[in-house]
Amino acid sequence: MSNAGDLSGRFIVVGVSGGIAAYKAVEVCRQLVDAGAHVAPIMTPDAERFIGKTTLSALCSEPVHTSLWDDASPIPHTRLGQRADLIVVAPATARVIAAYAAGMSDDLLTATLIATVAPVVVCPAMHTEMWEHPAVQHNISTLRSRGVHIVDPEDGRLAGGDIGRGRLAAPESIVAAVRRVLAPTQSKLAGRHVVVSAGGTREPIDAVRVIANRSSGKQGHAIAVEASRRGASVTLVTTADFTPVSGVRVVCVETAAEMKSAIDAAATSADVVIMTAAVADFRPVPIAEGKWKKEDGVPPIVLEPTPDILAGLGAAKRPGQVLVGFAAETSNLVENAKGKLARKNLDIVVANDVSQPKVGFGHDTNAVTIVTKSATHNVPLADKHTVAAHVLDSVEQSLHPTQEHP
Repeated sequence: MSNAGDLSGRFIVVGVSGGIAAYKAVEVCRQLVDAGAHVAPIMTPDAERFIGKTTLSALCSEPVHTSLWDDASPIPHTRLGQRADLIVVAPATARVIAAYAAGMSDDLLTATLIATVAPVVVCPAMHTEMWEHPAVQHNISTLRSRGVHIVDPEDGRLAGGDIGRGRLAAPESIVAAVRRVLAPTQSKLAGRHVVVSAGGTREPIDAVRVIANRSSGKQGHAIAVEASRRGASVTLVTTADFTPVSGVRVVCVETAAEMKSAIDAAATSADVVIMTAAVADFRPVPIAEGKWKKEDGVPPIVLEPTPDILAGLGAAKRPGQVLVGFAAETSNLVENAKGKLARKNLDIVVANDVSQPKVGFGHDTNAVTIVTKSATHNVPLADKHTVAAHVLDSVEQSLHPTQEHP
């Protein structure tokens, strides 16, 4: 993700408590520093059983803090709590969560949490049984009610080989949550429901083979992450693998029919729908049962049109809803985009010339022309997260004034 400098000047305290997931805090700190933040790490005594102070001290903006009794600063918890723009605890153990909820300050980390008025992001990590315990859930509810931001743990492999809910969220998800909390509050997308489609659909020929396209889903995924960073509630309907990010609900699909069903369901409550996916225009019919064997000869593949998801969304568009389409072209870029804009009742078309070097399918970069009813805006070759920001800037400009927050 290319977000270098977007946390520039921010003073972020990273608290690390004693769990096996403490090793992930190293990557959280690195990403925050890369984004321009001044990162001050705090480790509990138990955290030192899992990672060394030297590691975090080398990666962060200042040496690790571990004790309430510091000759250089007689009240380190007050200094850190007052300076912090945000405190993130990753991982947060059941003990730290309980102490924070109860207002107990028995170490530097919990004392700092209680001594701050800055926003706090808590990222729990523990075994499934502990996470599901009523006492832990009560403490989590208490913290949420006080405005603490919780990045829920994920499902996956836990210490000891167990499988279940309780694994610390991915570093990317934690950093995305930090960005979202610190994002400017003036974004028109804050609190809105944004639906994004991504990837290329795959239409089966038989039990083994499919008709597909070259779309990687990278541009749609970048738009989903950026929309979440701006405070939107995001539903991402995708055919491609997506690293979980807090604030993005993922619906996995494969075929055009599955994508239509998921998009139509999500769009009923959406303020913005962004159709980035490359949806197949045709699908084989019928689909062969089992695998078509080579000795059976060349299969007679007959194609039929798939439903036009975007046209259907345009026909059903509610007043005030913003609908964005994408157009992968090889010629007449703006002319074709304007035609699609009118034909499908869209508010914005994002067009790119996929015949150009490093543009479109499979690349980490893109160059697009954003076309609305009143303007055309060229975005030169850039990483796809930069392109996503330009697309969402155009979306915000298209939101009806009555949709803005007061």
